[in-house]
Amino acid sequence: MEKFIVIAGPCVIESKELCFEVASVIKDLQNKYQNIRFVFKSSFDKANRSSHKSFRGLGFEKGLQILSDVKEKFNLPVLTDIHESYQAKPTAEVVDILQIPAFLCRQTDLLLAAAETGKEINVKKGQFLAPWDTKNIVEKLKFGGAKKFYLTERGVSFGYNNLVVDFRSIPIMRQFAPVIYDATHSVQLPGGQGDKSGGQREFVYPLAKSAISIGVDGLFFETHTDPDKALSDGPNQVPLKDFPDIIEKLLILKDFIDEKGL
Repeated sequence: MEKFIVIAGPCVIESKELCFEVASVIKDLQNKYQNIRFVFKSSFDKANRSSHKSFRGLGFEKGLQILSDVKEKFNLPVLTDIHESYQAKPTAEVVDILQIPAFLCRQTDLLLAAAETGKEINVKKGQFLAPWDTKNIVEKLKFGGAKKFYLTERGVSFGYNNLVVDFRSIPIMRQFAPVIYDATHSVQLPGGQGDKSGGQREFVYPLAKSAISIGVDGLFFETHTDPDKALSDGPNQVPLKDFPDIIEKLLILKDFIDEKGL
C-alpha cells in the first residue's frame, strides 16, 4: 500500500534561506510521522502570473540548484513544475516528482516529455476541466511510459475571479489515478486583486478536512514564513508556524477514518 503523501513548500523559490527554513519544518514532520511521505515543493519559475511585473522565481538553473541543495541537506524528495518540454529531462535529473501546472494539463508534448523521464508525475487538474476528462490525461501519461502519477484537484472556475471545489471530482478521478487535494490553490481568487491573485487562507483547513473525509491519497499545501510578504500567492499560503498543527489535526482525522473504515 502506498504511503499517504503530503506535498508542501513555498509557492516560488524566493531564496535558498526561505527554502531551507520551510524544508526544516517539513523534515521535522517527516521524522514525527514516518508512515507519511513528505515532499518539499517549490517552483523555479511561475510562468503563469497575472502581470508581467510579477516575480516569477530565480530561474531554471539557480532554482534547480537550490532544490538539489534542499534534497541533499534534508534528505527529502522534491517536486517542481515544468512548463516546456525541454525542461523535463534536466529537471528530472534533480527532482523526484515532476509537476504539470493546471493550465498546461492537456499539453500532450509536455505530458509525454515528462512521462519519458521515468519520474513520478503530478498533474494539476485544470480549472476548466471536468473530472472525468482527466482520464485522457492518464492515458497520455501511460502512452508515454509513465508508471507512477497523481492527479491533483485544485478547484474549478466559478464565475469570475473565483474557484469552487466540487468534491465529487475526487472519487471520480480516483478511478483513473491516485488523487491529491490542493488545499491552498483551491482557496485562490485568480486575478482577484487586479494585477495579482487573491485568496482566502482561512478556508484551507476546513476544505482539507472535507477532502480527508471523502478520501484522498495525499494533500498539497503552499506554506511560507510570512505569507503576507510572499512574492507569489501569499493570500492563500499557510503561515509556516501554523503548518505543523494543521497537519497534526488532519492526520488525526485521517487515522480515525481509517480505523473506523469510514
